[in-house]
Order: sequence, then structure tokens, then C-alpha cells
Amino acid sequence: MIDSVIFKANDIRGVIGVDGAEWDLEGARQIGAAYVHVFDLAGQTFVMGRDMRVTGPEVSAAFADGALAQGANVIDVGLASTDALWYASGTLGLHGVQFTASHNPASYNGVKFCLPGAAPVTTDDLLRLRERAMGAPIPDADSRGTLTRQDILTGYSEHLHSLVDLTGLRPLKVVVDAGNGMAGLTTPAVLGPLGLELVPLFLDLDGTFPNHMPNPLIEENLVDAQAAVRAHGADLALVFDGDADRCFVIDEHGEVVSPSVITALIAAQELRREPGGTIVINTITSRAVGEVVGRLGGELVISHVGHTSVKAHMAAHDAVFGGEHSAHYYFRDFWGADTGMLAALHILAMLGRSDATMSELAGQFAGYVGSGEINSVVASVPPVLARVVAAFEGRGSIDTGDGVTVAGDDWWVNVRPSNTEPLLRLNVEARDAAHMAALRDEALAIIREGNPQ
Repeated sequence: MIDSVIFKANDIRGVIGVDGAEWDLEGARQIGAAYVHVFDLAGQTFVMGRDMRVTGPEVSAAFADGALAQGANVIDVGLASTDALWYASGTLGLHGVQFTASHNPASYNGVKFCLPGAAPVTTDDLLRLRERAMGAPIPDADSRGTLTRQDILTGYSEHLHSLVDLTGLRPLKVVVDAGNGMAGLTTPAVLGPLGLELVPLFLDLDGTFPNHMPNPLIEENLVDAQAAVRAHGADLALVFDGDADRCFVIDEHGEVVSPSVITALIAAQELRREPGGTIVINTITSRAVGEVVGRLGGELVISHVGHTSVKAHMAAHDAVFGGEHSAHYYFRDFWGADTGMLAALHILAMLGRSDATMSELAGQFAGYVGSGEINSVVASVPPVLARVVAAFEGRGSIDTGDGVTVAGDDWWVNVRPSNTEPLLRLNVEARDAAHMAALRDEALAIIREGNPQ
């Protein structure tokens, strides 16, 4: 069984294994068979990993069975963060499949895909996969593929260490909140050898998420790390999402550092290393990043929101670095793919070589006030976006390339449908808090008119 709603713009995500399921194990097997046909993998090999979700072992096994029956060979790396799967694809030069639903609730599971070298698949690829998986049953091939298992954790850790100079750092006390997600596996391997004083939170892998949801974009999921920073006098906290491809940073005061500021910090570092380099951001990244890139003589490229689009722009422009306001960070020397742990290593290296605090490092790039992402459930997206356009007509430039973005001289409002959930997302930024709040409240009233939350 497969409900077509599980096929999103960038990946597959849907409820499985409970009442109201949108796909099941037979559906996973069908998708595995279709995957081999769509990507012409009969007789070829791909690498497969999974996160800690309860349904992960059986749903990945069902997918693999469907692929094996079509003559593809599978290298199963077992439990892995999504960026570790990108590492495996990059270093082995193989197509990759990662079973994860990232930050979604425990009843969900899903699949992220990449081409060899961790290159992105396209929306068209996913449409073709949907059509083939939901079409007529695919007969088994005459020859079945082979399944092998391979451990990648040590190689992943060593590769990340090779990309950042971690020598000569001052002692740091670091809170790490894995949210019972995959950072619980990667933190000991990557951060453990660095001589940090680690304060671990929820490193046990548990796909039921007993402590808090693994979505650091929601403020309530950060409070444990904020409290731990204050209680332990830590220098900073790192908070990862479920599949550990995103990382949020909290400063020594327990205040969240905007992912746009982290993007600006790393962008500035990379542009000093490569003058004139290209930096990719998305439509809801703070203008502060563009201003930093401009001051340092870099080139700025703006992408639609979502890892598929950003990765494509990273490759097309040979960009040295990219960042999204959702705390996805992309590195050319990591195959242009996103990795929360590599971003964390860069921040630790900057802080460890500086006499400044985390808040002082971040303060270099202050200047705008953001609303954070505000989600709303709406009955129908198009009429809401039309109302936003009508309300802001004549007050700024309007772009409809990624939802609706209205931009003035020192402010912007973006309203766009989620790529992964049935939600409309609002982001607002302005020079001062009062202006931001006024724009936020106005836009939110328009969005929720007739759609009470």
C-alpha cells in the first residue's frame, strides 16, 4: 500500500506501522523495485542506511528486498546519520538511500535519496519514482542482487576531522542534545576524541523520542539544552535534529544563535580562505548573510528552500559553502552536501581559537530581528498566498518563486508551503523588533483568516 501523499518535493515521508498509515512494508518493497528501474541500477550497487526510528529495520529491509529482486546490489551500512550516508555515497561513488523522517513524529518514516557523490536527485526523479512505484507490479528479475554490510562510522569521523583544523583549541565545555536521534551515535565518534568537556543530553537512540521531539526549529525542543548550558556554565550547546544533518547552536547565556548568523560566521571564514568564492543561501536566510558576503567580495546565490535545490546550486556554481535558516549547512569539501556535525566542528574550531564567547562571535553579525518560523494549517494554500500578495501590493517587491516573498528596503516577509508537512510557513525579518512584530502579526492574521488554529 502506498498513498501518493508520501512523495514530497525533496524526499519520501509518511505515516507507517500505525492506524492511518500512508504506506506499509509491501509499499516499501514496491518503492525499492521501482527505484532500481528509475535509476537504472540493475546489476549496479547502491549504499543504504537508516536512522533510529522503530520501523527502520523492517522498512529498509523491505525496500532492499524489492531492489535485490530487480538485480541491484545493496551495501547496508545500518544505523547512520543522514550526513554519514552522504559520506558513504561520496567516498564510494554510489547512489545512496537513507531511511529517515528527520524531525517528523515517531509514527513517520521516509527516504532520502542521492546520486553518486552525494549529488541531489531532482523533483522529476521523485515524480518518476512515484509513478513507477504506484503503477503495475514489477516482476522479479531473473538474477537476484547481493546484500553486503559495511561499517562507516570510523571513516565518517576521520573524514570530518580531516576537513577542520582542530589543533590548539582552548578547553571548551559543550552541551550536546541529540534528542534521542542519530547524533547519539555520531557524537562519541566525532566529538569524543577532541578533548572537550561534553555534557550529554538524550544520546540514547530511541525512535519514540521520549524526551522531546527532534525538531530544533520549535523553541520548546531547545529548552533542555538552554537549561543545561546555564546549569553547567557551558561555552555553548549543539542541538541536532533526528537524523543529525542539522545543528542548532546555543550561546553561553542559553540564547539561541540564529542559523543565519552561523551561516554568516562560516561564510566569512570560507571567503577568507577562498576570496571571491560563492555562497548559497535560501529565500528565508537573513539579509545579514548577503551583506557579509558582499563586504568580503564573495558571490551570493539564492536558492529555493530545501536540500535538493541548495545542493543543485552548490554544484552549478561550484560554491564553497551554503546555509539555510533551518540549520542545514552545505560544504564543497563534503561533496556539496549538508552536514550538521561538520558545521559544529567549524564553530568549535572558531570558538576554541578565539578569546571571545559564542555570543560575542555571533554579535558580529547582528543587525536584523527575525520572527522564527511560524507554522499554520490552512484549508487551501493558493487563496492564502493570493491574499498575502493583495495585502502587500505596492509596499515592496513581490517574488513568487518560492511561495510569496515581499521585500522592502530593510524588511521582508516570506510565506511558503512546507516541503515536508501540510503546513504554511511564515518567516519575517526587519531591522528592529517593533517593525518585525507588526509585519509578523499582519501576515499571520491574513494567513489564519478563516483558518483558526
